[in-house]
Amino acid sequence: MQKRGRAPKRDASETGRLTIAVRRVLIYGDPLLRRKSLQVDGDPAALRPLVEDMYQTMYEEPGIGLAAPQVGVSQRLVVVGSVADDDAGEHVGPPLVLVNPEIVSRASDLVPFDEGCLSVPEIVETVDRPRAIRFRYTTLDGESIERDAAGLLARVVQHEVDHLDGVLFVDRVSFLRRQLLRKRLQRLAAGVRA
Repeated sequence: MQKRGRAPKRDASETGRLTIAVRRVLIYGDPLLRRKSLQVDGDPAALRPLVEDMYQTMYEEPGIGLAAPQVGVSQRLVVVGSVADDDAGEHVGPPLVLVNPEIVSRASDLVPFDEGCLSVPEIVETVDRPRAIRFRYTTLDGESIERDAAGLLARVVQHEVDHLDGVLFVDRVSFLRRQLLRKRLQRLAAGVRA
């Protein structure tokens, strides 16, 4: 998921330095983004180098969440930056690594929020999602955790778990909005940015 209100990265000619993400982020139209990711088997600690790459890529892009399929790895793995994990936005939790995350339950009340995505650049749309969720995941140390989240953390986890299931945020907007986005999405899929 992309940070709100952040200007796109500038190239070396504008800033005098080159910013390079560790991994290339796949863009809308890449078939891997539509595949359901595979469960992570074995020792989660073996994922540490990939997790480090994903964090660096996420922060360079800039984003607040990144799923492994977005960097070409079809595994159920997500990294999340430090985001508010309550409705009021008063408590900011630590960055998280989610191995094999799954959403256990969702609140019935939906809230709209403008979402963007590193894999769908230059498009921001309002998406209704449950206000709060309960989710479970495994840490890199192999600990199984189940917890509640609200606010931005709930939204980011839902957005990134969608990636693991081959779903993009533009699939969650209304049919009319998708029709209005159709040409822009076709240009992204063809490798042409607006």
